[in-house]
Amino acid sequence: MKTAIVTDSNSGITQALSKELGVYTIPMPFLINGEQFHEDINLTQEQFYEKLKDDSVQISTSQPSAYDVGELWKKLLEEYDDVVCIPMSSGLSETCHTLAHLAETEFAGKVYVVDDKRISITLKSAVYDAIALAKQGKTAKEIAELLTKTAMNASIYIMVDTLKYLKKGGRLTPAAAMIGTLLKIKPVLQIQGAKLDQFAKPRNFVKAKQIMIDAMKNDLETRFAELVKADRIRLAIAYTDKDDEAVIFRKEIEEAFSVPVEFVDPLSLSVSCHIGPGALAIACCEILH
Repeated sequence: MKTAIVTDSNSGITQALSKELGVYTIPMPFLINGEQFHEDINLTQEQFYEKLKDDSVQISTSQPSAYDVGELWKKLLEEYDDVVCIPMSSGLSETCHTLAHLAETEFAGKVYVVDDKRISITLKSAVYDAIALAKQGKTAKEIAELLTKTAMNASIYIMVDTLKYLKKGGRLTPAAAMIGTLLKIKPVLQIQGAKLDQFAKPRNFVKAKQIMIDAMKNDLETRFAELVKADRIRLAIAYTDKDDEAVIFRKEIEEAFSVPVEFVDPLSLSVSCHIGPGALAIACCEILH
């Protein structure tokens, strides 16, 4: 059996890395002042942040075309026996539901869409797991079942540098954003499966990093203790815009934990759109292979 693996650019897997890994990445669309762009096709990370920082520019996220995705699946099924598609969490986008419906109605038994409850570096980790499982001879159905079963075995904590973009996206009231800015709050958010939630409200960058390290330590010592013992945990770091602080954070993380940091990647642009530049994140997830 030959199984094709498809994800979207919210995984942080670029078109170049896709070719290297032998997977297929659906570029996520963005509307910028009404014009459509596709991540890593005609919109680079640098171009995105340049536009995001310009207050006169309106940016919103969108879903990939179901027709285009269906055409990709059809093309892949000419070469592969089946397809496993791993999009971003259904709690953060309707894309997963849209693609799952397409698979069930037009590609039943051939394409399996996984609601993996992941995004960014944890979604990337799931793709790496899928690659390893496919090499072991697992079918798309078997891979989808394993990824679904372990979907919640992941955790992300994100430090936001500014409240400006949470306010702009309607996730904070203007009054709350103003108070937070005056108090120099660097909020820590979390993604535990379905959605982005508030976790803590530290008042400086150093405290925010320590809160994230302590939260991750607690996860590894409680929720994921058995996985740590079995050497089946992957640690990763993500950032928005510049990686300067991420490089420093990696050293701090590797001093604090016995688990090495495997990925240091830019955060998904779909998340970055809401939290802005200067963000820093730590994540862990189960390794299936």
